[in-house]
Amino acid sequence: QVQLVESGGGLVQPGGSLRLSCVASGIILRINNMGWYRQAPGKERELVASITSGGSTTYPASVKGRFTISRDNAKNTVYLQMNSLKPEDTAVYYCNAFISDYSGTGMWYWGKGTLVTVSS
Repeated sequence: QVQLVESGGGLVQPGGSLRLSCVASGIILRINNMGWYRQAPGKERELVASITSGGSTTYPASVKGRFTISRDNAKNTVYLQMNSLKPEDTAVYYCNAFISDYSGTGMWYWGKGTLVTVSS
């Protein structure tokens, strides 16, 4: 019953910006860690950014200083602001979150992804 739905992907020129959003819906008691991953053609899925329920963030070196993850707990939403985009950022971007329902059971959920293409 829990769903994660991403939005905000598209085509952008090198050096441009995009803001991705991911909304969690369904029977939700608590959302712990949330994150963004990406998968480029022929490559493995990789972590782009993560954020704890308290707001602590983690980034790999490839995006640090260019990407910013944030969340709005009242809206069950996580965002990814991407600046200074490069062609190598082209990938399908996936949202994930560890969500507990009212039974206390928690598990990781994934969205279906949104395509980001950086090209001139």
